[in-house]
Amino acid sequence: MAHERMAIIWNPAKTERQVLERGLDAALHTALTDELPDISWWETTPEDPGQIVTELALEWGAEVIVTAGGDGTVRAVVERLAEPGAGAELAIVPLGTGNLLARNLDIPLANPAAAFARAFARDTRPLDLGWLETELAGEPTRMAFSVMAGFGIDAHMIVETSDDLKSRVGWLAYVESLARAVNASEVVEMRIAVDHGEFVTAAGHTLLVGNCGMLQGGIALMPDANPSDGELDLLMLSAEGLAGWLDTMRSFMWENGVRRMLGATDKAESTSTAAHSRATAVDVRLPRPRVLEVDGEEIGEVEGFAVEIQAGAVSVR
Repeated sequence: MAHERMAIIWNPAKTERQVLERGLDAALHTALTDELPDISWWETTPEDPGQIVTELALEWGAEVIVTAGGDGTVRAVVERLAEPGAGAELAIVPLGTGNLLARNLDIPLANPAAAFARAFARDTRPLDLGWLETELAGEPTRMAFSVMAGFGIDAHMIVETSDDLKSRVGWLAYVESLARAVNASEVVEMRIAVDHGEFVTAAGHTLLVGNCGMLQGGIALMPDANPSDGELDLLMLSAEGLAGWLDTMRSFMWENGVRRMLGATDKAESTSTAAHSRATAVDVRLPRPRVLEVDGEEIGEVEGFAVEIQAGAVSVR
């Protein structure tokens, strides 16, 4: 431990800087049970959400990168750690609103000391990443995601949710925007190619491509998703009207909820309005622009996107 070099990349945007820094420093020392490792602190900025400071931390010699922030900070850091030769391991101290990756990895929430304690452990597991390519504002764009990407209800919820409400009640703010998101989601026909196969036509209002499947509140949208299995999980929702939404809710709560918990099934079950599948790559072509979200962040309107898995891209503690 004494000779390990640890870089803490933290996002001061969500709270008052000095309060957050003191809290993180206190949590760090509470978690220590051994000699203090070599530690350096690096702040993200609006101009650099994490990629540049991660590069600087690696040049400093960091063997462990601790991200203290939300999913956006994690995403920026893992984009650099996934590059060949990066070598450093990832640890997470969740400070954001959703903290989706931390939830899926069972990292303690609202307890920075416990999260730091996990960062000091030497046990690691591989973490897959999805790499998404699309065109934004006429420019080719490539970005990683650790949790999920897609369009439809989840993307509309992000757009419709008040930043002020998020700052006051956290992830519960998304519930308030759900009804507006449902009304804004319309079924469209799209073209989809899976695992570099032929394009086929499919219809839906929501398409999610997931490396992880659990949302806030323990909702498992994609119960088969495993961030270390080298595959992506796909969920297409196509409910229209009350009967359609009742079928979708039955899929989540009964087929993939109670029955799975009781051991009646061990794989995600599809219904007429909620179709589950798996792939290592997917290419989507849309008839008109749709709002796309990546790891809980709205990135803009796109007319299509392609995703491919990078298996075991990062080692995470």
